[in-house]
This record gives sequence, structure tokens and C-alpha cells, in this order.
Amino acid sequence: MSDNKAHYKYVISLRFKGGNKAYTFGTDDETIEHGDYLIVETSQGLELGECISSLRDSSTFVSDLELKPVLRKADEKDYEEFKYNEELAKEAMEFCESKVEELGLDMRLISSEYTLDRTKILFVYLADERVDFRELLKHLAAHLKCRIELKQIGARDRAKLIGGIGVCGMECCCSRFLNKFDIISINMAKNQLLALNIPKLSGQCGKLMCCLKFEDDEYKEVVEGLPRLNSKVEYNNQIFTVASINPILDDIKLQNPDQVINVTSEELMKNGIIFKPIVIKKKQKNVEAKPIEKEDEQKEDNIKKEKIKKQDIKIEPEKEKIENKQKIKSQKSKKHTVKKVKTKAKPKTEKRVFKRK
Repeated sequence: MSDNKAHYKYVISLRFKGGNKAYTFGTDDETIEHGDYLIVETSQGLELGECISSLRDSSTFVSDLELKPVLRKADEKDYEEFKYNEELAKEAMEFCESKVEELGLDMRLISSEYTLDRTKILFVYLADERVDFRELLKHLAAHLKCRIELKQIGARDRAKLIGGIGVCGMECCCSRFLNKFDIISINMAKNQLLALNIPKLSGQCGKLMCCLKFEDDEYKEVVEGLPRLNSKVEYNNQIFTVASINPILDDIKLQNPDQVINVTSEELMKNGIIFKPIVIKKKQKNVEAKPIEKEDEQKEDNIKKEKIKKQDIKIEPEKEKIENKQKIKSQKSKKHTVKKVKTKAKPKTEKRVFKRK
């Protein structure tokens, strides 16, 4: 529980423009009423918000978050400043869009908003991946000369800001009353026995519709114990196949080659037999249970044998390489060596010298 709630007598709920979420602030002013516009101090700066509740005792506030104060009621000057800030935010939006195109950034701007004292501006943008906007910030800071915050949102947040009409003909739930987005899965559509047509199950954001979760728990309770579609059922001594189930009307359609009948869940449970699907498992060979110690010893022996085999496999190729190298060297040496052939010695011839008389 927050300790600062003791500094204020009352707490109120406040809502800002473009959002449905309520924020709690502390005050000592007893003249504040539902519908008044107030100036409050937030983590972003000074902002103008609408009071959407009556005064409540501060003891009802249970939270560990810091309780921000209500500064005063808004007057005509505050309204004029607020409208003037909206015009400046549009100009800043146009300048930012031009710089985004110039820098070739893959981001789509959704909105821009100044704080009441114009010390900070917030740009909301949509992007599939992270965007490196450091160069963009330099241009914006030089032109706007104030603190700048760029906030990335997803497809659902964008649909909440823009709004729209859903398939039901009413305003989108996210822009009307939702403050948080829950995880929506295709299993919720399966529980409600809906056709798995993704385009029809998707909302304005392109994601699965939030309303699929609203009745998911109730459908799980109603469908619990009922047979699955295309399962076999025995009813009035005949075998039927479950063709369709309508849990809201409590109608189950059974059919076989001879006839088609509609029964309620109570009639089926009383007079019918639901066959459970048979799961065929492979037979496992009976292996004698060995003591744990012997199994561990065998595992260690097998590991040692594998290591020895690996070492032998590594040694054998090395030996083969060495032998091959020696063979190649011997072949080269034979080619370069010249064979010595023994030749017979020629007889020495005596030189005869003739003297003239």
C-alpha cells in the first residue's frame, strides 16, 4: 500500500484524451465534481484530463504506485493552450513525416501530442521491427527544441487509437472499453465450434478478435462431457455419427446411413452410449529388469569401448598415410637412380715404334 495516500483526503479517477484507461490522483479540493477538467502532474509533465468519478476517501486507494497530485481546475487559458498545442502537434507531425520519408525509415506515424507546458512531445508510430531513428531525433530536436519521445506500438494498439466498427455492427471493443489485451488463440474458436476461417475470425487489426475470449469459459463448461464431432454414439440400439453440436440451443445432430435425428444433451446422456476413441499402442517387448549398478557398469564399459574404437579409427588412417608417403618416396628414388652395368675391360694395345735406318 502506498504511504503517500495519507497526504490527501480524497482520490479521483481521471481520463486523458484519446484513451480509455483511468488513472488515480490525490486531492484535498472538495469542490471537484464528475466531468470537471483538471490540470494534473504526471511522469510526462503537466497534462489536462477529465474527471470520470466522484470524490472517494483516500483509504480506498490500495497500490504501491506513487499517487500524483491534482494541481488545480482547468480555466479558459488552459483550454486555449490545449487547442493551440493540438495545432502545433499537427505541424510537428507533418515535419516528422517528411523527415521519415527523406531518411527512408520503415515506420508509420500514428499520432503526436504535446504536454500542456510544451516541454515534451510524444510521437506514436507503427513498425514491424526495431527502427534506428537516431538521425531522425537530431532533425526533430533541432527543429522542435523540446524533449522528444518516440513510442512504438503494435497492430492492436493502432486499432484502439483509430477505432472502427466491428462485424457485430458495434464499435470495436478495444477502443470502447478494453484497457489490456489478452492472448487470443485459435483454440477459443474451436471450443465455440466455429468454422476456422481466419479472415472471418480476424478484427480490424488483422489479429483474432478479442471477443473470442469473452464467452470461452462458458462454452468450455457447456461442451464438457459432450461427444466430439464425427465420434460414434449408440442411441436406441443404433450406431450414429455426431454430425453437429449447437451448445446454445442444446441440439445435437446424429446421423447414420438410414436416418437423421436431433436430440438434446440430456436425452443423449440418459439413453445413449458415447464411445471413447481407442488408442492403439505398440506392444513393448518384455525386458528383464537389471539392477541399477549393473546397468551403470555396462554403460561405462560401452562408453570406454566407443572411445577405444574412435582412437583406433584415428590411428589407422595415420598409419596408412605414412605408408603411402614411404611408397611414393621409394618410387621417385627409383626413377632418378641410374643402373650401373658391368663392362668388359678392353685389351691393352702395344704401340710399336719403327726407326728409320
